This record gives sequence, C-alpha cells and structure tokens, in this order.
Amino acid sequence: MAKKTKAQELREELTWSFPHIAKDAPEQVEKAFGYCEGYKAFLDGGKTERECVKAGIKMLKKAGYKPFDRKASYEPGDKVYYVNRGKALIATTFGRKPLTEGVRINGAHIDSPRLDLKPNPLYEKEEIAYFKTHYYGGIRKYQWGTIPLAIHGVVVKKNGETVEVCIGEKESDPVFCVTDLLPHLSAKQNERPLKDGLKGEELNIVVGSLPFQDEEIKEPFKLLALSLLNERYGITEKDFFRAELELVPAVKARDVGLDASMIGAYGQDDRVCAYTALTAEIDAKKPAHTTITILTDKEETGSDGNTGLNSDYVLHYIEDLADQAGVKVRDILRNSLCLSSDVNAAYDPTFPDVYESRNSSYVNKGCVLTKYTGARGKSGSNDASAEVMAKVISMMEQEGVYWQAGELGAVDAGGGGTIAKFVAHMNVDTVDLGVPILSMHSPFELASKLDVYNTYKAFRAFYK
Repeated sequence: MAKKTKAQELREELTWSFPHIAKDAPEQVEKAFGYCEGYKAFLDGGKTERECVKAGIKMLKKAGYKPFDRKASYEPGDKVYYVNRGKALIATTFGRKPLTEGVRINGAHIDSPRLDLKPNPLYEKEEIAYFKTHYYGGIRKYQWGTIPLAIHGVVVKKNGETVEVCIGEKESDPVFCVTDLLPHLSAKQNERPLKDGLKGEELNIVVGSLPFQDEEIKEPFKLLALSLLNERYGITEKDFFRAELELVPAVKARDVGLDASMIGAYGQDDRVCAYTALTAEIDAKKPAHTTITILTDKEETGSDGNTGLNSDYVLHYIEDLADQAGVKVRDILRNSLCLSSDVNAAYDPTFPDVYESRNSSYVNKGCVLTKYTGARGKSGSNDASAEVMAKVISMMEQEGVYWQAGELGAVDAGGGGTIAKFVAHMNVDTVDLGVPILSMHSPFELASKLDVYNTYKAFRAFYK
C-alpha cells in the first residue's frame, strides 16, 4: 500500500463527514429492522394524542411503572408516570444522584397535523351529507384530498359519559374523504397558487349519500348520517359541541422501498421521537440522574393550552419532585439538561433548492442534532450553547451512536419551531435532537429505520 501523503494524513485528521450507517455499521440493519416493528405498531395504535397517551400508559404499566403520588417517597430505580388531562404523559425513573444535580428531561410531542371537525360540522348539500373541518397545524391542504380518512376522537354526552369514536381503521369500516376536481374541469382551479389548490373551506368530508326513508322529512341525508351515528354511539347533533373528533389518514404504517429500509406512515412527526424516548425511558434502570420523559400535546399549534409545553404542567411536576426531596426547584432546573426531541427535514434530492446541503440532515446517517430552529434570523429559537452541544455529542459518541447535525432548510427558505424554547424558559440547558423525515407534515411521512434506531440509542445514552 502506498504511503499516505502529508495532505492525505491532514485531511483524515482535520476534516469530517457523517458516514452512512449501513456502510459503516451494516450489523445495525437487522437490529434497526427488529426495533421498528414495535414502532410501527405504536403508530397504528396511536393516531391522536389521546390514543398515544393510552398506548404509552399501557407500555409503562407493563414495565412496572406506577401512578405518581406527590405524597410518597421514592428510591433510585423506582418508576412512576403522570397523566395530564388524557393528552400529555410524563414518565420518570428516579436516579442515584440528588435532584439538586439536575434531571434529564426528554420531551417529544404526540399531536400531528390533521383535520378537526368544526363544532357544528354536519350538513347536507345537493343530496350529499358532509362534515365541515378546520385543519390543525401546518398542512399542505391539497395533499388531504382524495385519500382515505378515518375519524378518531371522543364525545362527552349530556349525562357525562365519554364515548370513544373510531371509524375507518378496521377492514370492515367505511372510510371518508375530501373530493377534488377531475382534470377535465379543473382549468380554473389550475390557475390557483399551489397553497390554494384546495382551500380551507373546501376540505369538506363526504359522510353519506343515502336519505332517511321519509319523504316528508327535511334534510334526509343529514338525518340518516345522524341516525347511524346515534345507533353506533348514542350521540345527537348537539353532542358535537362536546366533542373532539379528528380526521386522520386511514393507512397503516408500511415498509417503504424494495429493501424495506424506510417506514412510511402518518404522524411520524413527532411520534417517532415519542416512541424512541418512551422505550429508552423504560430501559433506564437506575440512571445517574432522575429522568423526566414528556409526551406533550399542542406543539403543532404553538404549544399553547394546558396540555402544551407553553403551560406550567411540567414545571408543576418538577416542583412536586422538589417538594418530595425538600429542595428548591430552581436548584434542580439550573443543573438540568433537556433534549427537545423533534424531527428535522431530511435533505430531499428532488427539491434541493430549499436546502443548504452542507448543513442538512440526511436519511441513514443517524439522529440529527439541531442547534437552533426558528425562522430567518433564528426567530423563535432556543439556539443551544457550545457547552450543551459538546455535552450531548460526548454522550452519544461514548455509546457509539450515529448522529449528524442539520438546519431546517436554507436561510430564508422557511423554518419552524419546537418545544425547546419553552423548556429553556425554565432556565434548563436544551437542544433539539430527533429523526430526519422526508415529506414532513404530509399524510404519509418517511423515516429511515436506521435513523429511528440510532435516535433510540441516543436517548438511551442520555439516560445512562
């Protein structure tokens, strides 16, 4: 073998590029494929924030977690969970070190873009029954037309009974959809900007096309739809005002590609980080630092509301931990470290113009560490310090985690936010870490199994 030149030696010593995991560690492929089977089941069973919380509780109980009791005392290794209004979940494994040395916080969100039913949704027009919707979060509206949709949610009846609704997930269930124009008649529609290909008030859900059999009745198509809902769930039209009903894609998580190397599914932003965080939490036995794993709501609409991170429910939980230990909460917070576990936009070679290739994340190169998010001049961003970046990178490299760094697109191309700034607001060192995603916020997002697996490994290292 020829002797390396000085330039070649310097290049190896001084430069760096993130390796492709399958090339660098092919032995991880089988492990990643096995791990992601549980993840796909989690996606199929948790298409709303409420369903994710229920699935999370089931996983935690199976692992020996008990409901958190603020009046109890706990020992290292004890495992507890806390539920906030059925829409957010916190899990904790008590650590060996005192709380004053800080806790390890890992926060992911379990809400995803979707179509919500309006409070008064049901109507008929030209002998077809429809639901009116209001989209939730950042969607590209045209993507939600002509795809099969399922209804999920809850209705609280007048007597106080809560009814769970799910139509469209079983093979025997009907599904729902938003219609669109045929190309033969869409000349005028084709002149619209892409963002208005389907407008918000055009995202109307086809509910039915048969009438209630009574020639004297007004709005018979609406009445038949109501009667079918009443027969199945015992609800009336007035009950819609006491309901949370969501339209989500009626598709299962599927392997993508001839090599089955990727997962295609709805809601991977950010349930991919929720699942990896939760499994890493469960695997923590007697960690050095007490863990606080958060599956939170409302991120897609700004984290507002009392189940979102812009409320104080996490702070109150940490205050309860502080009271139990007889310490000041500020002493815990200022020494804590948080991973804001959220996805980033994977580089898409079909649309290179909106990325800056040297500072983008790529599929199959591991979890992505995002120093800052925000828009344009980092507006609305946490922007992690050099010290925080060094600490998290060191944790991952000690455990052989494949990681990369990336921004959310090119400067001035757009941007986005996460829960990081709300945790940082409590004087907690925080940085974003998650999975690169293709087609983010679409009804069918793509993630690499190797990236999912290494995100799990990163969270496990964070809790070690």
